[in-house]
Amino acid sequence: MRAAALVTLAILSSPVLTAQSIGPDVTSWILNTTGATGYNGIPTNVQRVQYSANNVYVSCTCIPSYEIGPWPHNPNQAMNQNFVFRITRTPAVNKGTPVATPLGHIGVWTNGVSIFNARDARSYMDADIWHQNAIVVEGSSFDDCLGHPAPNGEYHHHLNPTCLYDDADSSRHSPIIGFAFDGFPIYGAYGFRSSDGTGGVTRMRSSFRMRAIEQRTTLPGGEALPPGRYGPAVSAAYPLGYYVEDFEYAQGLGDLDEHNGRFCVTPEYPEGTYAYFVTLDEEGRAAYPYTIGETYRGVVPPGNTGPGSGHANPAEPVITYTLSGISGERVSGAALYPNPATAYVSVAVPATGDRWRVSLIDLTGHEALALGEIERGAEATFPLETVPDGIYFVRVQSASGSLVEKLVVAGR
Repeated sequence: MRAAALVTLAILSSPVLTAQSIGPDVTSWILNTTGATGYNGIPTNVQRVQYSANNVYVSCTCIPSYEIGPWPHNPNQAMNQNFVFRITRTPAVNKGTPVATPLGHIGVWTNGVSIFNARDARSYMDADIWHQNAIVVEGSSFDDCLGHPAPNGEYHHHLNPTCLYDDADSSRHSPIIGFAFDGFPIYGAYGFRSSDGTGGVTRMRSSFRMRAIEQRTTLPGGEALPPGRYGPAVSAAYPLGYYVEDFEYAQGLGDLDEHNGRFCVTPEYPEGTYAYFVTLDEEGRAAYPYTIGETYRGVVPPGNTGPGSGHANPAEPVITYTLSGISGERVSGAALYPNPATAYVSVAVPATGDRWRVSLIDLTGHEALALGEIERGAEATFPLETVPDGIYFVRVQSASGSLVEKLVVAGR
């Protein structure tokens, strides 16, 4: 799979804000601060992030910074959608009937590209019973980044957005790569083995499996259908997996629940959160249900789904998330660990540039601690005993560029 594009990360600089007023739901978006353009000259990534105590408003074009297209057998072209999505900052578990993930966007990746569920818009004999699996039926029209445009020009991914992050990195917890419209975060394919954040990192396994059927006469769960509602027999033309009803949920089979998520500790949420994960199999191939499951875990506020949705107009006072003047491309080759950290953090820097200055930045953009300098290609360990628990950024700078990485300090 194509390596994830390296992007410039940035931090909040407004002096009127406090660390408590922002969090991962505000800081995780990939903002376009340079006017960079991509497909057909359209501005890429997220154009603006505004937030209040209760909501984040994400303005985006639906065009990523990575190269997209061509789309074989797909006549549609990606177009600027001028979306403004409203993401709740107070997600709540739905204690009633779960809300189905509909056709169209069901969430948004951190680069402002739409997330679609596993279905395309068609079913067998148009009977709305056996629904086509977009990954199987439309997969030949995906570009190298596993996306394609809908008839309205909305570029989207039905599955793991392989160009958005390094989906082959099994050495650390995957980053937040999106948010569902119920407000819960979506992570890449790797998480902590245990939900309490212990046990190292492992691939998050889906709890769905392919059904052992040869005839499509029953639905998942065993519900028998009358002959007039049968699907086509399993064959070379209609192989298992062709329809989403070819899969069934088996509680406890994998790490995730029927929504393709779990309650767990993550680097950004050291106190725990409900989180979705994209799912891959042991070979690195997309595994059903791919992103969010067939239903949301949380309550879905109105306005983001359905025809004409995605054009929220803030009807409340909002603050615009602004960025400090960190320039230059992110420099590849630096790393920091452990993350989350408790007593110390080790920082390794690239073998380029001169000396690298390392500092710890809090969520208001202020330097919380000057950690020191590191020779190029070296590694140094810095104490964190005087640093309160919270989310920070480690900024590494030299004459050749700068790098900012998020660091969670927790567990005191």
